[in-house]
This record gives sequence, C-alpha cells and structure tokens, in this order.
Amino acid sequence: MKLYLTTLALLFPFLSIAGADNTLKVGDQAPNFSLQGSDGKVHTLSDYLGTTVVIAWFPKAFTGG
Repeated sequence: MKLYLTTLALLFPFLSIAGADNTLKVGDQAPNFSLQGSDGKVHTLSDYLGTTVVIAWFPKAFTGG
C-alpha cells in the first residue's frame, strides 16, 4: 500500500500536466514568432498584422532546397 501511494504521489504532477490543453483553436490569436525566409530576411508574424498569412515549409534533408 505504501508503494502504491508513493507511486501515485510521484505520477500525479505528470498526469496533471498531460491533461493541460495548450493547443490553438480556430479563432485563437497565433503566438508571435520570427522565421528566416528563403530570401535570407527574418520575417516576424507581427509585421503582417491585418493580412492573411500562409506558412509553407518542407524538410531540407535529402532535397535540393
């Protein structure tokens, strides 16, 4: 019984963190971030406030990109 309670006490913080829902939903504001574009410039999401933004990416490994 003591082992059971100790195990439960150690796992409880991890179980409560796993239950947290941090995903964005439709209509939520996107977090601000910056990325380097293929043009070499750094683009920040907040620079495009009020416009429609589409982000496309691909893995560079084993490609000509």
